[in-house]
Amino acid sequence: MTYVTRFAPSPTGPLHLGHAFSALTAYARAQEHHGQFLLRIEDGDISRCRPEWEALIYADLRWLGITWPDPVLHVTVREDIYASALELLEELDLIYPCSCTRRDVMNALSAPQEGAPLGPDGVIYPGTCRHREMNGFQPGEAIRLNMEKAVEFLGDVSRFSWRETGPYETGTHRLDAGQLIHGVGDIVLARKDIGTAAYHLSVVIDDAAQGVTEAVRGADLMEATQIHRLLQALLDLPEIAYHHHRLIRDDDGKRLAKRADAKAISKFREEGLSPEGVKALIGL
Repeated sequence: MTYVTRFAPSPTGPLHLGHAFSALTAYARAQEHHGQFLLRIEDGDISRCRPEWEALIYADLRWLGITWPDPVLHVTVREDIYASALELLEELDLIYPCSCTRRDVMNALSAPQEGAPLGPDGVIYPGTCRHREMNGFQPGEAIRLNMEKAVEFLGDVSRFSWRETGPYETGTHRLDAGQLIHGVGDIVLARKDIGTAAYHLSVVIDDAAQGVTEAVRGADLMEATQIHRLLQALLDLPEIAYHHHRLIRDDDGKRLAKRADAKAISKFREEGLSPEGVKALIGL
């Protein structure tokens, strides 16, 4: 089997040093395995994505010495594919519409944000709209997965596994019913704020469509892998491996964000730093 990995940034701001580390790590693993590195543009958040940011992604990656085959896959051209997946999950009675806001969720939990139960997808949803059926869906509402029904549909979920290739928790991991129901909860599969498929749904579908065999990404997404393996099982998509690398942090130890563009690759480039200099900054 040919090794295939990908780098999938969102064009919502300039790429920073954390993106450089992730892209270079994925590119290096593709070269080590004599495989293929793909670029995918996660432009589903149409309210924040900008063509100038996308152009800058291409410029920054080429400056770092990274190449990829054309055409580049864009999330926004695949809405019909995601809609078909949602239709399948609806036929299985595994999804429901949700009108709750963040405030509604917190009020239902009767807990401050700091004390709310957290899972890999944020605050664990309390199930306020779980009784609803998809035939009552209203435009502008989110769509959630009924995790308990999904686990029941699959039966013994521990038979579904994935391989973590390191550097953290290397080895084989298996789905756990209790963790999925109580530690993850009813995740959002389609977001009401942008009216498109949520990341968890689109990423597993697109990885399958592009023949990805290993997803290289930051350690902050490690907990989300159980969600993605579950969706692969529900949608009959291939199992892939995962490589969760270390995060690049600022001087205060916080994970870099696009809004903190002092660490933007383009700024280092404009200031005359070489690609080798950027690699040295991130320990490569």
